[in-house]
Amino acid sequence: MTMAPRKRNRHALGFLCCFGGSDLPEINLKDNNPLQFLEFSVPIPPAEELNARFSELVDELDLTDKNREAMFALPPEKKWQIYCSKKKEQEDPNKLATSWPDYYIDRINSMAAMQTLYAFDEEETEMKNKIVEDLKTALRTQPMRFVTRFIELDGLSCLLNFLKSMDYETSESRIHTSVIGCIKALMNNSQGRAHVLAHPESINIISQSLRTENIKTKIAVLEILGAVCLVPDGHKKVLQAMLHYQVYAAERTRFQTLLNELDRSMGRYRDEVNLKTAIMSFINAVLNAGAGEDNLEFRLHLRYEFLMLGIQPVIDKLRGHENATLDRHLDFFEMVRNEDDLELAKQFELIHIDTKSASQMFELIKKRLKHTDAYPYLLSILQHCLQMPYKRNGGNFQQWQLLDRILQQIVLQDERGDDPDIAPLENFNVKNIIKMLVNENEVKQWRDQAEKFRKDHAELMSRLEKKERECETKTQEKDEMMKTLNKMKDKLQKESLELRQTRDQMNDLVAQLNEFSQGNSISFPPPPPPPPGGPLALSSSHMSENLPPLPPPLPFSSCPPPPVPPPPPGGPPPPPGAPPFFSMGIPPPSTTTFSSSGTSLKKKSVPQPSHPLKSFNWAKLSEERIHGTIWNEIDDLKAFKVLDLEDFEKMFSAYQRHQDLLTNPSSCKQKEMGSTEDLYLSTRKVKELSVIDGRRAQNCVILLSKLKLTNEEIRQAILKMDEQEDLAKDMLEQLLKFVPEKSDTDLLEEHKHEIERMARADRFLFEMSRIDHYQQRLQALFFKKKFPERLAEAKPKVEAILLASKELIRSKRLRQLLEVVLAFGNFMNKGQRGSAYGFKVSSLNKIADTKSSIDRNITLLHYLIMIFEKNYPDILDIQSELQHLPEAAKVNLVELEKEVNNIKNGLKAVEAELDYQKRRMRESGDRFVPVMSDFITVASFSFSELEDLLNEARDKYAKALKHFGESEGKMQPDEFFGIFDTFLQSFAEAKQDLENMRKKKEEEERRARMEAMLKEQREKERRQKKAKAGSISEESGEFDDLVSALRSGEVFDKDLSKLKRNRKRLGNQGLETSRERVVTKLNY
Repeated sequence: MTMAPRKRNRHALGFLCCFGGSDLPEINLKDNNPLQFLEFSVPIPPAEELNARFSELVDELDLTDKNREAMFALPPEKKWQIYCSKKKEQEDPNKLATSWPDYYIDRINSMAAMQTLYAFDEEETEMKNKIVEDLKTALRTQPMRFVTRFIELDGLSCLLNFLKSMDYETSESRIHTSVIGCIKALMNNSQGRAHVLAHPESINIISQSLRTENIKTKIAVLEILGAVCLVPDGHKKVLQAMLHYQVYAAERTRFQTLLNELDRSMGRYRDEVNLKTAIMSFINAVLNAGAGEDNLEFRLHLRYEFLMLGIQPVIDKLRGHENATLDRHLDFFEMVRNEDDLELAKQFELIHIDTKSASQMFELIKKRLKHTDAYPYLLSILQHCLQMPYKRNGGNFQQWQLLDRILQQIVLQDERGDDPDIAPLENFNVKNIIKMLVNENEVKQWRDQAEKFRKDHAELMSRLEKKERECETKTQEKDEMMKTLNKMKDKLQKESLELRQTRDQMNDLVAQLNEFSQGNSISFPPPPPPPPGGPLALSSSHMSENLPPLPPPLPFSSCPPPPVPPPPPGGPPPPPGAPPFFSMGIPPPSTTTFSSSGTSLKKKSVPQPSHPLKSFNWAKLSEERIHGTIWNEIDDLKAFKVLDLEDFEKMFSAYQRHQDLLTNPSSCKQKEMGSTEDLYLSTRKVKELSVIDGRRAQNCVILLSKLKLTNEEIRQAILKMDEQEDLAKDMLEQLLKFVPEKSDTDLLEEHKHEIERMARADRFLFEMSRIDHYQQRLQALFFKKKFPERLAEAKPKVEAILLASKELIRSKRLRQLLEVVLAFGNFMNKGQRGSAYGFKVSSLNKIADTKSSIDRNITLLHYLIMIFEKNYPDILDIQSELQHLPEAAKVNLVELEKEVNNIKNGLKAVEAELDYQKRRMRESGDRFVPVMSDFITVASFSFSELEDLLNEARDKYAKALKHFGESEGKMQPDEFFGIFDTFLQSFAEAKQDLENMRKKKEEEERRARMEAMLKEQREKERRQKKAKAGSISEESGEFDDLVSALRSGEVFDKDLSKLKRNRKRLGNQGLETSRERVVTKLNY
């Protein structure tokens, strides 16, 4: 009589265990007769002999200590039944061929060889799978000597070679899953598990099976890897296997495939919870086993890899499955993460560290290392990081990758030099590492080509920018002109209509007066006819009060402008109120002066130099001021008799020489007295003529080199008022610093016959001085270019004051808020401070200073918001009615008015220069008058709009001050609006504080409910296990227990309980020290 194979229970707790209950076990036989009705031919031996035989059987089964004790606790009848059934099974002649591992090893080797020759059909696949399944069953059920023999015959290598050589069809079939099951069954035995872990490539080859699309195979592989993490010395092997799989599967980073599988939710992966549970259990095992048990740095390091791969949003999405086991693993991941983040923050005496914020992490490091010996090294690291190669396309990221890996190794290595993670670097030879990562020859070739492309691109971009700048300026001027003309047309139509209405009213009044005064014979003449030119004359006269006169006559004007008086000598005087940079800079011509005694001073006979000298920039006294001073007693002609003027001429000659005179005067003197060859060499040393101050000339040359234009091109650009956009605003501003002065012009005029020998700066200043009113032209051009920018800066500020004033006056929510605050204030205050009818707006920012006596984290402002939420929900959206306050709070009205006045003075100065240019004869190519006439027309109208807007803003601001009971003139807009802006910011922060309090309270309640559910579930499972304590399967062992506990999450129960206790303890301590405001006694 033979026994039928038993059905394996995958979730059992041991290989053999005690049978529960008083009934005999139901061991099914081939004839379907239960074992308790089996009559044994051999009677039960004595107890001592039975125990000896049973002990041999138990030793062969390789059971755990707990299961061994359960087996020996069985009654003698059950021991004898088990012994006889096993012996009967071993002596079955039908199983002799398959009872030794040689048979399975040969069949698997032949399967591996045959799959390369031809593909298996369905029937052959089923047959091959049955062989592998039989081996898996044998490894679980056969005696210990079977496993030992399998190991001695290198059966593990046979399985691993089959995995490595498996083709695609086989890898996607059930055979692949069964082979992984054989390895799992082998590891369920202590000797087999030690053999698998000792194999140098076993875990790596097992990890390669993750590449299959077979979900059952993936789950089996992940369960093996997760359980290996929990085995001593297994955690590092799993990390090594994941690095191996990264190369094998061509992953960008480690664990990339796992995260992709975890995130997949299409097709058959839509409801595949088992795979996602297996992945999360593996991730938790990798993070918290091995070095992760007590090494915070390792957990943070490894978790950062998963966070960079985007695991957090995937976890949030997985919550939608609502699977208890999966949620258990997700909860454990997040709880450990929160615990680690809190532990890291405690090291810096904080509650939370935003590891996504580079600035916050840098400030923490800086604060910790400041005033320590390590701080200079931090600065050195940052300085060298600034010098690291950088390209926008990330071409040189390997250097940063190397730095990251070095820092990882520094952080993770222990005192013995061991790294809990696989060491990213074998050495710190940076040069060799860079050579490994980058092919220098290829990089050099691409760098040269890129440099060529960069130069071509820079040249094309320069030309394109110039054309775009020119086009943009023309387009902007056209748009401004059209806008101005449209506005002027509208204004003209409006004033014409008003004029007609006024004339009609005057006619009616005259008619009425004539009728009324007919009895007195008094008649009134008719109103005078309109002036020539129609209503424009009135409009123009009206506009002339606020705007400068428009130089170009409009096409519909019939009144010629009055003649302009001729300008005084030396150019027109600066207009009143013009900025200092618009002064003409030309003094009036000097006249012959006499001393106060009435006699002329003695004319001096000053020796003349043989060639031009450097100028001495002194302030000369006029002759009428000499009398009665020390200068009247000084005769410098006496000094000329003593001085060596020839040496002075050499030292301060206007011609630039080499520095031999200063460095070696004796040799210079010898050369002066030497041969004609020395004389020839000395004349060769004369380079350029320069009469301008050296420092000023040098700066001028630097500016000209930046302009990259010739003197003639600059001259033409200024004459044509830069219609081609060759001169940028910043260059014009610099050119204004190098306007030729009167002394420069006089000196340059003296040497105009030597223009070819002039230095570059001298020649530039000389040629620019030939332009009539060069300085005024340059200033007008600069003002024209800056005008749109200055107008664009001033107008939003004016509009901000205007709109903010209107918003404050009109806001109903603000009025209601002030009403509630006034009520609470009168309720709180007594005596002279109470019974108030109003309060200063500055008191709004003192609301947050009043704290609750119950909870110091709650202020009066928090309480007000809670009242608003309950009774005045509309007030919570007060910021929507006061949108322009933040901008208005930044405006300084005094500076704004000063800027508007400067623009006005600048327009007047441009008009004065335009009048002057109209009266003079213009050379060919001079475009000042037409260009600036168009500009003045547009700019004057635009400025008048700005002035009107500013006046309206002043009025509205004064009304806003009066509206809130504030004194006019004592508070500037930035202070007034700043009070409201600060209050609104505090209001928003208090609202966010209350929202955070609610979220924290809800999260704590959710956690409490989750923990209660988990606790109830564990209690339920514990009761079920206790009820089934008597039943046990022969097929399950220690490794299966580990896999089952990992799958269900029970392996993390102890850690979960510990984390909950720590969180509860830290929560109680943090009530007083936490920076987050927590509402504990207020129900809102």
